[in-house]
Amino acid sequence: MPDTKAAVFAASFAALYAAHEFADHWVQSDRQAGAKGDRTPDGRRACVGHVATLTATKALALLATTRAAGLRLSPGRTVAAIALDAVTHYWIDRRFTLRGLAKALNPINGEGGFYDAGDGKAAPCGTGAYALDQAAHIAMLWAAALIIAGGTEAGDRS
Repeated sequence: MPDTKAAVFAASFAALYAAHEFADHWVQSDRQAGAKGDRTPDGRRACVGHVATLTATKALALLATTRAAGLRLSPGRTVAAIALDAVTHYWIDRRFTLRGLAKALNPINGEGGFYDAGDGKAAPCGTGAYALDQAAHIAMLWAAALIIAGGTEAGDRS
């Protein structure tokens, strides 16, 4: 009996979301968190290191969850979904890229609007930048789960 798309989507999204929350807040080092948005070689390296550990955490969670649930995933679609998530996570976490998008989408004041809300003195959490960062990541997790679930028809193991 083929895996249902709904079950694969639900399991994949749950695994990716839980792993994202853990890796984005517990696995990421303080150095990575502080430097990943810098427009320097160190900033790029910090972001790559963060995305590497985050991606590994997500892949392990996805594997453990789908094995425990007895679900089979399309290897090709799973790799594509994980790659999409990793690339977009890097883009979002470079910060100036997400701020640029927020400014471009804000026709009222063009100054970043919600992105610039909050002072971030204690931590970046609670700011508009953090909220938009996490919302963008979660949207990409949803897209990744859709990609994974798209390959669950009988005979579709691309």
